[in-house]
Amino acid sequence: MTKKTNLFANLKSDFASGLVVFLVALPLCLGIAMASGAPLFSGIIAGVIGGIVVGYLSQSHISVTGPAAGLTAIVLTAITNLGAFDIFLTAVFIAGFIQLALGFLKAGSISNYFPTNVIEGMLAGIGIIIILKQLPHAFGYDADFEGDQSFAQVDGNNTLSSLFQIFDHFHLGAIIVSLFSLAILISWDKVAFLKKFKLVPGALIAVIFGIALNQIFINSGSSLAITKEHLVSLPIPESLEDFKAIIVVPNFSQIINPDVWTVAVTIAIVASVETLLCIEASDRLDQQKRYTNTNVELKAQGIGNIVSSLLGGLPMTSVVVRSSANSNAGAKSKMSTIIHGVFLLLSVLIIPAILNKIPLATLATILILVGYRLAKPATIKHFWEKGKYQFVPFIATMVAVVVTDLLKGVMLGIIISVIFVLKGNLKKAYSFKKEEYEDGDIIHIDLAQEVSFLNKAAIKQTLNDIPENSRVVINAHDTEYIAHDVLDLIREFKEIRAHDQNIKVKLKGFKKAYQLENTDEVSNHVTIEHYYDVAKRMMVKREVF
Repeated sequence: MTKKTNLFANLKSDFASGLVVFLVALPLCLGIAMASGAPLFSGIIAGVIGGIVVGYLSQSHISVTGPAAGLTAIVLTAITNLGAFDIFLTAVFIAGFIQLALGFLKAGSISNYFPTNVIEGMLAGIGIIIILKQLPHAFGYDADFEGDQSFAQVDGNNTLSSLFQIFDHFHLGAIIVSLFSLAILISWDKVAFLKKFKLVPGALIAVIFGIALNQIFINSGSSLAITKEHLVSLPIPESLEDFKAIIVVPNFSQIINPDVWTVAVTIAIVASVETLLCIEASDRLDQQKRYTNTNVELKAQGIGNIVSSLLGGLPMTSVVVRSSANSNAGAKSKMSTIIHGVFLLLSVLIIPAILNKIPLATLATILILVGYRLAKPATIKHFWEKGKYQFVPFIATMVAVVVTDLLKGVMLGIIISVIFVLKGNLKKAYSFKKEEYEDGDIIHIDLAQEVSFLNKAAIKQTLNDIPENSRVVINAHDTEYIAHDVLDLIREFKEIRAHDQNIKVKLKGFKKAYQLENTDEVSNHVTIEHYYDVAKRMMVKREVF
């Protein structure tokens, strides 16, 4: 069960993390709008709506919603083919209602079948993309679009070729700012003296220092001065008329256009899948291991896209980069993402001129550290030690996400995981029995002979339904294989959620290691229906003392 959280209970930590996410989100909102061929302000609008509206409606405590790099190619093509941005907004409006319908149809449950190693591989791949994409900016080479996260870039180059071009276009002033920013970010949480100022995020100090250092370069007439093209570029409306000119509304006269509906369905499907992937990843990043109702999330995303389209904003999804930055900054509740949306709104209303002084090199350094935390070598080593059944899908997903895109990479990882499961599990039979719980009972959960990642949904729901103050015995005496996903679920339940809800847990019969054995012979009579029946194979029984 998801614990209800008072939005104002952790305001200090949420305020600090919301500020960090705002600093990360601002250039991404602008860059993604630029890469999508849309008005720059449309990216800010989507970020504001994603933070305030979706942040309030969502049940996720960590995830952040905003314009997504994974939709840039679709948006760019759609605007070109439809011929006008206002017609495209009509498609986004329809897509929002489709997502709303998917939420009511409970399509969000598909996220329970994403294997953990694939999700971790996706996160690592995104981390590598962030590092590769931001390194040129850290050296003062800002030729590629900031929101373009794909391997192949719109200028004909790719991520690796852009790295080689750094040496021909680097800017010494940007490098100095990046190095000082990196030093601040690394030392902020490690130097004893600086820990006294933990309430102030290191990213904010790095940004302030970057602005101040560049102003010194400019005022002294130094050649190290970072010029306008290497700074944040935010539109500055000077009057109400300027605001009216910026905001575009949907052209509803095209609502019966079949091309509009084709774009709407495409956006709804891709945005929903990316959101479900990112929500699963965000739940993994949550230190308190809370679960998000993905059906509610689809409804929230649908409403967000409807509102965004009416105000001239881009389509949005839950996004990993901002969500991971939110988690790393110490966010405790969804108030953090709401605060980031408020900051985005205030920034364009009050201080756009100041924000336009921020060096892209400083923001790139912040993102590089976020990328490193997602793709640190310890994570790769961890899956290597788990064996090929965990490592191969992980590394395949990671590489495919880097060189193709998020959806293709995840699909490849899932296909490889399913092949391994088919090889080891098709000849097994399973049974499932579940009765209603009553407070005070001792609940016995007997695991079947083999438990793969396809059992994660059933086991997660079973553990989620256990009431507070219960006593639980999880028995694995007859179990020959348990997927690492399920072991992680049980461990997190015992160490974190059971502790929080005063649930006493006893584990019986668990081995130190589980291996797939006897997978060479598979019966020719096994059907695909039998394979999907493994989702019911955890046997649950109860005894009342």
